[in-house]
Amino acid sequence: MQIPFNSSRRSSLGIEWELMLVDRETRELSSGATQILQALLPAGEQEHPKAKPELFQSIVEVITGVCQTVPEALADLGGTVDQLRPEVDRRGLAMTCSGTHPTTDWQTQQISAGPRYAKLVDDMQWLARRLQIFGVHVHVGVRHPDKAVAFVNALTAYVPHILALSASSPYWKGRDTGLASARSKVFEGLPTAGLPFMLDDWAEFELYMETLLKTKTIASIKEVWWDIRPHPDFGTVELRIADGMPTLREVGMVAAIAQCLVEMFDREVDKGYTLPRPKGWVVRENKWRAVRHGMDASIISGESHELVPVRDALRELVQDLGPTAERLGCLEQLQGVESIVEAGASYERQRAVAAASGGDLTAVVDSLVEEFEKDAPTVLRPPAEGLGAPGAVR
Repeated sequence: MQIPFNSSRRSSLGIEWELMLVDRETRELSSGATQILQALLPAGEQEHPKAKPELFQSIVEVITGVCQTVPEALADLGGTVDQLRPEVDRRGLAMTCSGTHPTTDWQTQQISAGPRYAKLVDDMQWLARRLQIFGVHVHVGVRHPDKAVAFVNALTAYVPHILALSASSPYWKGRDTGLASARSKVFEGLPTAGLPFMLDDWAEFELYMETLLKTKTIASIKEVWWDIRPHPDFGTVELRIADGMPTLREVGMVAAIAQCLVEMFDREVDKGYTLPRPKGWVVRENKWRAVRHGMDASIISGESHELVPVRDALRELVQDLGPTAERLGCLEQLQGVESIVEAGASYERQRAVAAASGGDLTAVVDSLVEEFEKDAPTVLRPPAEGLGAPGAVR
């Protein structure tokens, strides 16, 4: 089977940001997406071009058009959020984002209407019904399908960097999971989610997809939800590993890393270099370390398999990508990574708020809403390692 790859302009950019709708009084997730999006429909249109429904009625996904720079993409996202605000406010709701909602039980949530969601729930049952999770997806344009496969393979080395930086889901249904990114483990429950397979070229990608379609494992190649995947329709490599982040600034950091890495790989391939292909067991172990320990993880690095603190790895990555970021116009966003390395990722900030409020997770929700509205992380030092032990906190 042949899968056309709609080549994109080199290093073009698109971002998808899954936002939660929160009741301002109860601080729980609340339905409202259908009504909000209907109220914002342009005349004569069937759907909003840059705001979409998701599996649950308490989620609105904001997407950009095809952008060339990270600042352009952030402005695009911010403009759509500004359109949503009046309708969200009118319903007594607020918007924010994190990998999971700290307290809401997924069993209370209303599934969105439509055959796509009905089929997903029918096929996956409990695995789909509990997908009350939020992420940020970054698309970077690629000119050739074989490059896309090589880029996916090489990008797996940076799964722990991006996941630790974005980790924002320590809580699940009112309890501390002891993880930095519970979202990652929830999403891995789907049979076609998780880390990508290491493939040799586009022909092997086509064979893999043909097998899944022929055996009725999937009905569409869009149902392969790898952490990093080629996207044939858009002509991109899509990085889906990041937890949802509450500020545009943090979204910009992840987008800058993604765009710079793909641009760097593109140049290396054009020079005749072969991109690295990390060992699968190393990638899997490094992902788990980021899921569990976030910014406190030490990851396996290099051919000698030495342990490197992920904070040091992020600092080194920012330094390595600096010249590329300057060319692409995203140096400011890339250098913002240092602020998170110092002040703490979202999961650390959430635990710090919970500790300061005696375990009150409504205070955590309030802090997430405040961060979203101010586009600035909470200025609180996170608790020391181990203070966020699993257990009831409400």
